[in-house]
Amino acid sequence: MTIGILPRQAIKALIKSRAIAAVDSIEPAQIQPASLDLRLGDTAYRLRASFLPGEDRNVLDCLQDMVMHEIDMRDGAVLETGCVYLVPLQERLVLPSGLAAAANPKSSTGRLDVFTRVICDNGTAFDSIPENYDGPLYVEIAPRTFSILARPGERLVQLRFRQGAHQPIKTQTVSIDLLGSGDNAIIGYRGRRHSGLVNLQNVGRHLAKNYWEPLRAPNGQLILDPGEFYILASKEAVEIPIDQAAEMAPIATEIGEFRAHYAGFFDPGFGVGAVGGTGSRAVLEVRGRDVPFLLRHGQPVAKLVYEPMQATPDVLYGQNGSHYQAQGLRLSKHFCD
Repeated sequence: MTIGILPRQAIKALIKSRAIAAVDSIEPAQIQPASLDLRLGDTAYRLRASFLPGEDRNVLDCLQDMVMHEIDMRDGAVLETGCVYLVPLQERLVLPSGLAAAANPKSSTGRLDVFTRVICDNGTAFDSIPENYDGPLYVEIAPRTFSILARPGERLVQLRFRQGAHQPIKTQTVSIDLLGSGDNAIIGYRGRRHSGLVNLQNVGRHLAKNYWEPLRAPNGQLILDPGEFYILASKEAVEIPIDQAAEMAPIATEIGEFRAHYAGFFDPGFGVGAVGGTGSRAVLEVRGRDVPFLLRHGQPVAKLVYEPMQATPDVLYGQNGSHYQAQGLRLSKHFCD
């Protein structure tokens, strides 16, 4: 079988064969060009701490020592900043030999500074589901800047399926844009602490000024404060060929006291002119750490790792519309001017 990332039509075949199953039927909107959106279940567990079950332990077996209280999410539940929650996902997997999966936050999740990681039974690593896995999935949720109102069925994370070993084709260094579109331009946003609740259902209905402080850098420099969250944009346009997929990762831990990206999957067609993506930039979710750190315009901050698709998706990113195709500097879809 051809190695590479499974396209949309192959994910549909996995659903049909019951290699991917769910409590409720999987919705067509969950299936992306190179990934599957995962949905929250009915219950959230407030944890004392994050954890991995480790070999020969199921996630539920670990909860007895970890759960502070159980939350019914069916009427909506507030997940607060500074807390760690575990939510069973509606989807479960029965992966065949040679097929593994990797998880990442969706773009809107990362831009809300909601830290998520998927775990599975017997898991020894976050966001990684090994071949031959047969069992349920769970997501750890830790809101950092904004508390969120979440309900069952909402999609915070996505799963990408890979046949065979990870085989990068190339990497692309991504640098930071601190000049913007001209004199006194807004070059980014800093999250306002102690803001109101973000209702995940209310897309485009939260006033950005109540949650974000616009930033300018007239000298092309920006100091990141420890513990603060920033939305910035790449200097370079990004284009993902239709037969490739990409993932963004911090370029190296030693380059500075910050984390450069939370939501890392880029689907085939992102930034491609034929599907309306000309000039698309990578939006970077940046968190300062430990000490203040000076960023300069054009400084490398992350890298894109490209790998082959198993086949070209039958629907490309942005082909049916997307909030983030052809994006420049852009907040999550939940905010309006």
